[in-house]
Amino acid sequence: MKKIKSIVAFVMILATTGLFAQNLTVDTEKSTLAWHGEKVTGEHDGMIELKEGWLSWNNDKLTGGKFVIDMSSITNTDLEDAEYNTKLVNHLKSDDFFGVEKFPTAKLEIKSSEKFSNGKAKIKAHLTIKDITHPIEFDAQKDGNWFMAEIVVDRSKYDVRYGSGSFFDNLGDKMIYDDFTMTVKIATIDENTSAL
Repeated sequence: MKKIKSIVAFVMILATTGLFAQNLTVDTEKSTLAWHGEKVTGEHDGMIELKEGWLSWNNDKLTGGKFVIDMSSITNTDLEDAEYNTKLVNHLKSDDFFGVEKFPTAKLEIKSSEKFSNGKAKIKAHLTIKDITHPIEFDAQKDGNWFMAEIVVDRSKYDVRYGSGSFFDNLGDKMIYDDFTMTVKIATIDENTSAL
């Protein structure tokens, strides 16, 4: 009986000192990634799919995680004309933009976060596009098993040059702004609780 009590006490100490981590698998069917890009003469919207992902949650913080993004799944949602829609999507997949044939995936790796307060925290991560990696920071929200964020990406850092004023002069109204926004809604599944 004394041994059982000791084990229970040890488990409770581990739990209260934050040495238990939740391993959260991303539900790719429910999760969504929406993109929004702007140019001088307008804007476009679309979606892209996650191949897989996971998060590590410990003591009200994200301590790690990785998302693999399927670049071949890029779609456009604002152009109703099928021909123009297809042209835009194919252009985004081409070497002018994301070179999907050579770089079929992108990835976001969570490095650390502040402790979530009122469901909000700042996240530090590494984003890799076209095999180029840069640190990135963004604010995230947590609501139950959902994590949400709006991430602003400077495409010029990842050699996505087409129509960019960072690389070309005198583009006029053909210029496409470097920053695009990813609105991320991640659904997670708590796989297990394990002592680290």
